[in-house]
Amino acid sequence: MGRSPCCEKAHTNKGAWTKEEDDRLIAYIKAHGEGCWRSLPKAAGLLRCGKSCRLRWINYLRPDLKRGNFTDEEDEFIIKLHSLLGNKWSLIAGKLPGRTDNEIKNYWNTHIRRRLIDRGIDPTTHRSCNDPAPTAVPETTKTISFCGAKDYYKQDGNACGILNKLEKNDIVDQEQRPDLNLELRISPPCPQ
Repeated sequence: MGRSPCCEKAHTNKGAWTKEEDDRLIAYIKAHGEGCWRSLPKAAGLLRCGKSCRLRWINYLRPDLKRGNFTDEEDEFIIKLHSLLGNKWSLIAGKLPGRTDNEIKNYWNTHIRRRLIDRGIDPTTHRSCNDPAPTAVPETTKTISFCGAKDYYKQDGNACGILNKLEKNDIVDQEQRPDLNLELRISPPCPQ
């Protein structure tokens, strides 16, 4: 059922790329562009699968790739972006020209993560390891349950119906509660 395999496994090279294969791939992409990766190996005269060609081009052969070690500025920028985006490596790579998502992920896991731990910073939360984790839900937290939301969908036809059914007292103005906790929590589904 599904998609056919990208290549004939018996007729493809595996392992390290040779200089000749790199040259063929570079020449083909310069002449024809990236195009369809599934048909590229055959058209370029390579005994590789399309995925292998795509990864080789994106991670090693592109002319705009930045080579060498990461700078201190790049390190700090990666830390800032990771604190905002988490492990969204492709989004982080989009903000660092010439660096690939795979390269940034590997660099994070082998260098930056350890450095943060040595500084006493949790690499997941970007908070000090000495800060106590919040254990209890603060009493200022307002819990709104959406049990029976299916009924609201049936009546109103959209998610806005849920908000229409809430009491006006349930909606708290930011000025009334400046310490409003917007932390989201996931819980098991409501029993029927």
